[in-house]
Amino acid sequence: MTTTVYKAPYIVAYQGGGHRILRDGCVVVTNDRVTHVGPSYDGPADEVVDCPDRIITPGLISTHAHIAESPIDKSLQEDIGRRVFWQTGLIEVLPTIVKSMRPEDVEACVDYSMLELVRTGCTTVFAMDGASEYVADAVERTGIRAYIGDMYRSGAWRTTDGTRVTYTWDEEAGRAGLQRAIKTVESLDGRADGRIRGCLAPAQVDTCTEELLRASKEASDSLGAPLSLHASQSIVEFIEMNQRHGKTPIEWLESIGFLGPRTILGHAIVVAGSSYANYPGDDLALLANSGTSVAYNAWCFGRRGIVLETYPEYLRRGVNVCLGTDTAPQSMIESLRWTAVLGKVTGRNAEASTARDVFDSATLRAATALGRDDLGRIAPDAKADLLFWHTDSLFMTPVRDPIRTLVYAAQAEDLASVMVDGRWVMQDGTVRGISERDVLARLQRSAASVWERWPDADWAGRRLDELCPQTYPDFTE
Repeated sequence: MTTTVYKAPYIVAYQGGGHRILRDGCVVVTNDRVTHVGPSYDGPADEVVDCPDRIITPGLISTHAHIAESPIDKSLQEDIGRRVFWQTGLIEVLPTIVKSMRPEDVEACVDYSMLELVRTGCTTVFAMDGASEYVADAVERTGIRAYIGDMYRSGAWRTTDGTRVTYTWDEEAGRAGLQRAIKTVESLDGRADGRIRGCLAPAQVDTCTEELLRASKEASDSLGAPLSLHASQSIVEFIEMNQRHGKTPIEWLESIGFLGPRTILGHAIVVAGSSYANYPGDDLALLANSGTSVAYNAWCFGRRGIVLETYPEYLRRGVNVCLGTDTAPQSMIESLRWTAVLGKVTGRNAEASTARDVFDSATLRAATALGRDDLGRIAPDAKADLLFWHTDSLFMTPVRDPIRTLVYAAQAEDLASVMVDGRWVMQDGTVRGISERDVLARLQRSAASVWERWPDADWAGRRLDELCPQTYPDFTE
């Protein structure tokens, strides 16, 4: 038993059901848990650490991440949007990236993602990928907390002409994928002193049969594992599901019993009542009444001109909206900021989509989605997942309201140290167990190889520069 007292001028402590700003207080950590938070502490301690230039906050939770390929999205998804597919990159760009990747490219992405997540304050990540064993190894080496699951599905979308989307189906592959996913949950749960747990991740609502989703929900209930599904993420998908069932994707999921407190829907943007769908209905009521959570990835969609309509409205209606990192950059700092700013823009209200709202979504609401009352807060018996931010750095000075400062001004360099389970994962900007120089070099090589192989995976055999031209042409002599 080792007890350490951390003193700081600002601590975001949990009290009375919510976060509170504790000034000139202390956090006491014994082994992997917080044992006391308050203005003072007079109990036994092995060490007292004075942090006169730090803000201590709970760690941030990303409820939606694809760490095995997202780093290669960088510079491939911005500034392009095929109008025939209503701006989504799901149909042409994403499948081509995945098909172009080799195992060593996946590993390079995972290792880079560990670095990126820790450096931007993510202490728990919900990772949906196809390399669960390697992801688990990387998580264990790095020291963060993770829910890990291999995605599976009954079908896949494709285009052969650049204008229409078709689906290929293999129900047996979907059933086999679910069985593998169940085994993954069973094998991962409790690993790394409990920091690693499994999750179930059927891929997309339009690529999974009713049978597969019902079986996934039953497995989730039986295992007590969180259940994630991409749903209402594109107009292509919305139209497809309406044509199949005469219902919105969320209405259909409700009708088959898929929604519930353990279910996290990735995105849930194109919903009944939104301008994207122009379709009457009340999907938000179905989400709120069922206790289903939404993982919002503001930057990922905002770069394509797509946003929740609106984040403040989802909260007002009682939907448990969490935040994710999804694609490049995998930054919880950027997720906080873009959620706040885009929510104000779409709601046309500076007093909505506040720093408090988004910080709660990245901590308390995310913990609710995972069924964890020991995460996302600094309180007795909570896990010691803590962030130590500078108060005296360029972007953090001056500090008046630490949460507004974090949400609207902080950069990755302003995060000094990260603790998970009472152990240091990053100290003074250095992430443990990772050679940053090596990780960056490997990712650059992997990305270059994906770019080179692009024509072999593209449906039309196009070079990458044809689909996603460079910002400026090359300089010529």
